[in-house]
Amino acid sequence: MLTLVLTRHGLTPRSDPEQHLGQRIDIELSAAGQAQAVALAVRLEHVRFERIYTSPLVRARETASIIAQRSPGKPSIEADPRLREMDYGHWEGLTYPQIDARDLAERQAWEADPARIPCPGGESGDNVAARVSSFLVDLLAAHDTHPAHPAAERPVLAVAHSSLNRILVCVALGIAIREFRLRLQQSQANLTALRFEHGSGPGDARLILLNDLAHLRRPPRTPWE
Repeated sequence: MLTLVLTRHGLTPRSDPEQHLGQRIDIELSAAGQAQAVALAVRLEHVRFERIYTSPLVRARETASIIAQRSPGKPSIEADPRLREMDYGHWEGLTYPQIDARDLAERQAWEADPARIPCPGGESGDNVAARVSSFLVDLLAAHDTHPAHPAAERPVLAVAHSSLNRILVCVALGIAIREFRLRLQQSQANLTALRFEHGSGPGDARLILLNDLAHLRRPPRTPWE
């Protein structure tokens, strides 16, 4: 039984103010982002992951490496290009106010249907969904041939990005891709978990955990901020 644990990389030096960081600006974690990754690693240090998959972008690879260092058995880390963030095209590196000042009409059209309409010079949600569907198909196929008992939990970790993760959850749960920005949240270094226990394909997951930040949000901070 495959349990896919999903997280987003930690904060970067360009996280405040929030900018569109897709595939074209490959930036490292900030000190705060590294601390987030350590907190997540401590929370997961008892989990024996079969494998850790990561986006090849530096911020995700750093996060994956920090988690792997504390993981029992030191699982291998595999970079998969299908886990790269959405390509934001001409909006790469821009804040929301900067985009609105330059491309307000295009931005409004994209927000109305981010599945079908691509970012200018970049990808659409449907483009990203095709990537994550391919990743999930291959992941499930690999676990179908695993020699372990089929009822045993075999957790795998994937470290990726905000839009990518939300679209992956949509694919896994059968939520319309155009809803990914309205219905789902993926904060930095969160915990999300999907369980594939019926063997019916990438769209047949059970949601176990979504955007859990308990390791980062200690009282008196509100857990769901």
